[in-house]
Amino acid sequence: MALGWAVFLLLVGGSAAQESSQVFNVSQRCMNDTNSFLWEMNQDKPKEYAVLMYDAFGKMGSNVEGGNINQPGLLQQCRSTAGPSFSGQYCQVFLKQGAIQYFIGICVPDSCDDLDVQALVQDNRLQFNQMSLIPPLPPILINQSTQEMIMTHCLSDTIAPHASEVACLFVCCVMIAVPLAATLFTALLKSKQSEAVSQETEFSPFNNDLNIYGTLHTNGSFSREMNHDTLEESNITTPVQLCVSRRCVYDCLQAFCLQTTSQGIFSSSSSTTDSDYSSLNGIRVLSLLWIICGHSAQFPVINNLDNYKIWKKTVESSPVYVLTISGPVFLAVDTFLLLGGLLSARSLLNSINKAEDKLSTSLVAMYLLKRIKRIQPLHLFVMCLTISLISLVHWGPYWFPFIDSMMDCKAYWWANVLLISNLLPVHEICIPWTWYLSLDFQCYATTPLLVYFYRLNRSMFAVVAGCLLLMTIVASAGITALLQLPVFQPSIMTSENYVLYYYVKPYTRYGPFLIGILTGIYLTTRKNQLLKRKRQAAAGWFCCLLLMAVLVGLAYILRDTPAHPSLPHALYQGLHRPLWALAVSWIILACEEGHGGRDNFIFVSSGFIKTFLSLHFWVPLSNISFACYLVHPVFIILYNGLQETPIHYTDINFMYLFFGHLVLTVVVSGVLTVLVERPYVLLKQSSTKKNNP
Repeated sequence: MALGWAVFLLLVGGSAAQESSQVFNVSQRCMNDTNSFLWEMNQDKPKEYAVLMYDAFGKMGSNVEGGNINQPGLLQQCRSTAGPSFSGQYCQVFLKQGAIQYFIGICVPDSCDDLDVQALVQDNRLQFNQMSLIPPLPPILINQSTQEMIMTHCLSDTIAPHASEVACLFVCCVMIAVPLAATLFTALLKSKQSEAVSQETEFSPFNNDLNIYGTLHTNGSFSREMNHDTLEESNITTPVQLCVSRRCVYDCLQAFCLQTTSQGIFSSSSSTTDSDYSSLNGIRVLSLLWIICGHSAQFPVINNLDNYKIWKKTVESSPVYVLTISGPVFLAVDTFLLLGGLLSARSLLNSINKAEDKLSTSLVAMYLLKRIKRIQPLHLFVMCLTISLISLVHWGPYWFPFIDSMMDCKAYWWANVLLISNLLPVHEICIPWTWYLSLDFQCYATTPLLVYFYRLNRSMFAVVAGCLLLMTIVASAGITALLQLPVFQPSIMTSENYVLYYYVKPYTRYGPFLIGILTGIYLTTRKNQLLKRKRQAAAGWFCCLLLMAVLVGLAYILRDTPAHPSLPHALYQGLHRPLWALAVSWIILACEEGHGGRDNFIFVSSGFIKTFLSLHFWVPLSNISFACYLVHPVFIILYNGLQETPIHYTDINFMYLFFGHLVLTVVVSGVLTVLVERPYVLLKQSSTKKNNP
């Protein structure tokens, strides 16, 4: 999802290259204002505006050898300057010098557009004391002394939202306003109910339970138990007398009001998503923290660091930094896929049991619809929010690596609605981190077929599951070998082929989900414990922990991009995801079967692991984990995109970045879970209860 220079140049470089080959004339007004600025700057005592504009130009700093090659300048200072007939405008000049690509921030009159700036740079008209204001990097640092201009871009200081962006902002406001309005209406309704009860108590002591809207419990939920005869005989005009379907309004109020949606979300007693399998709460949250930590480190590394080479040398090859993007953070995504497969199988099997052991077409349709209603409201809200940010945020000099996160939503929003965004070319995905939702739903849709084979014939089910697992292993290994793909790491995130053909595709990522389905079927249908002896449990824990350590370690050993088809790389990419899923499945199975005795180190350890993963502390975080996954990249992109100066890598700086992003993510995710995600889950439950009294 973080593609940096490669995707940026892929998106805009083609047209820029055509523009750079043409000759452009500078507009008369731009030329006059630029000459005034340059003339003033070359005076013995230049005016303040000329000094500030010159000072806002990007200049070479120290540690170029360590990666400090970009020269952003001072964006806000440039914009704050006011000349005789113009104001300062911040523009970026993207250059290539040898194998090095970098940009320089410049301050020019606001009467100049992108083409004017390009002509000024090409003709080398921006000079101070007969020296270029955009000098090349010195030959002592860069072997090639000739600059090649890639493109220019001026950052607008005005907000001019497109109609689609205004529409998206309106949708976001409506999705927030509806539950707030429902909350206010529910509070007023409860107040009226209290007054009605007090009046009935005073004048009709035999009708103390009478309620003009039905019983509104103190927890905010409604009871539909109404005595219509009694209500009709009373002198009170009720909504039921006007329209029987008013119950639907009550159901909606119950689903959207905060009095209901906030219940259980922040409770540590039990999870709202899976009351059984308490160890899943800890596994889910730890995987989420791993992903947030990785993204917090990954995004600045793309282009914001002033000491990238030092980061690369210090972090990328050291297992000490396994929780950052230098380590195999992608394994956390495979853990989520495993949990998704497990819970999908359990949910479908439970639905079949409630339907008198029948797997019908309507049941499958409701099963898929349930998943769509679970993920799409918040998904579409975040998509609309992201589109709105395009016009509402004044981006800084480091906006361009994240352009793929913003600019394609207008053209390819439909892929997110249809949950097929991971099938598009990577540079066309709207809000790229949502590729996981599309992949998850595509895998989710295969669960009914596998459950059907499981119920039809166990042998056929084993053959189908085995073939699917083998196909995903062969596909991953074959694509890796043919395209000479590396093992995931930041330095190769710019490899378009890696993301385009391997990383986000269902045929390479299905293995963990399939293992999750198998685990879910076993845990749901088991009658006896699988592990009956202590030796089995001890051997299982030893193999599990050893396997996880080997998979993490091999990611560092195979971190380099192969120069030719590599068998070790192919085998690792083909096998490591299913093997990791098997290891996590073992942890879940061992925790659920309660192997935690006190007479052996292994059993004490397993008992500790189960206790740790089942802590009540994980439950509220688990309840908002879906929102956290969708929201955290927005904060990271905003932080990095608004920076005016590069970020300096140190361990303490990155630690504070992680905790800052985490706190903001948790707070906002809790709010969005209550306002956007949870209401549709409760609305679905209300509809189900209504149809199945």
